[in-house]
Amino acid sequence: MSAPELPAQLRSALEAKLHGLARDEIAARAAQISKTYRDGGNSRVIASSADALAYALVRMPATYAAVAASLGALVELKPDFAPSGLLDVGAGPGTASWAAAETFSSLRKFTLLDINAALQTLALELGRDHGRLAAMTCRRDLHALDEAEPSDLVIASYLIGEFGEAGRSTFTERLWAKTGDTLLVVEPGTPAGFRRIIELRTQLIADGAHVVAPCPHDGLCPLSAPDWCHFAQRLPRLRAHIQLKGAELPFEDEKFSYVVLTRNPMAKRFSRVLAPPVVGKVEVSAKLCTADGLQMTKVPRRDKAAYARARRWRWGEAVDKS
Repeated sequence: MSAPELPAQLRSALEAKLHGLARDEIAARAAQISKTYRDGGNSRVIASSADALAYALVRMPATYAAVAASLGALVELKPDFAPSGLLDVGAGPGTASWAAAETFSSLRKFTLLDINAALQTLALELGRDHGRLAAMTCRRDLHALDEAEPSDLVIASYLIGEFGEAGRSTFTERLWAKTGDTLLVVEPGTPAGFRRIIELRTQLIADGAHVVAPCPHDGLCPLSAPDWCHFAQRLPRLRAHIQLKGAELPFEDEKFSYVVLTRNPMAKRFSRVLAPPVVGKVEVSAKLCTADGLQMTKVPRRDKAAYARARRWRWGEAVDKS
């Protein structure tokens, strides 16, 4: 996967918001918000415009990278998909909407749903100078999802973990009911995040959905604990990002799990690289999820053409073994 960076216009808007503010105060707010999320809290901790900005500066780059990488996987396998409308559920500061706008020039209607007023206000302010995002609409009442019109593309990123186990099943039904064509769900790349993805995947396949990515099939996941399906996206850190997190490295790696589901069966299936391949002088070894299940594939150097292709495989890629 290539490294998706925040669009220049979004970076500039975030930097402008930070101008004149005390970095120490914003850093302290960001640290408190991060601790709350780690302790199982939710977006209610974000209560002011300063809180929303602190959250956006720390989390927007990583969330954007994960969503953009997932949308890239969608485009790779459904190159003709040209959605006109997006429903961004749990939109926060609008991160997924920015990623979708960058991915699909066809998008004209952006509907953002989030219960947090501070994050919604920030989303509107960040998007107001964007040619298409300037027309986004935001709602934050409890009935917004049920009353929203179905959209070609629906995204729920880093959201379903905020629901209890009983509530997730109902929420999954509500998401799918608003999906005109394709649904993307992204979660943290942890065992718990992966389990939530698998639960949603299983439920919606039973309701007639078909997997686009990352799975090359609609069958049961072949992985078993303690293994789990996740991917990593390296992303550059903004200068403010480095300052607020007290980071030393100019990049970070966001680990995420995701699933893209559609209402129509996929015509062609590709295998998925589930871990960094091991490239040796004799062979390339790779862990692949295939239409026939999990395979530990070894491509010998004596097969020069296949070996050359396998050397270019990257974790998370869809690959054609034929």
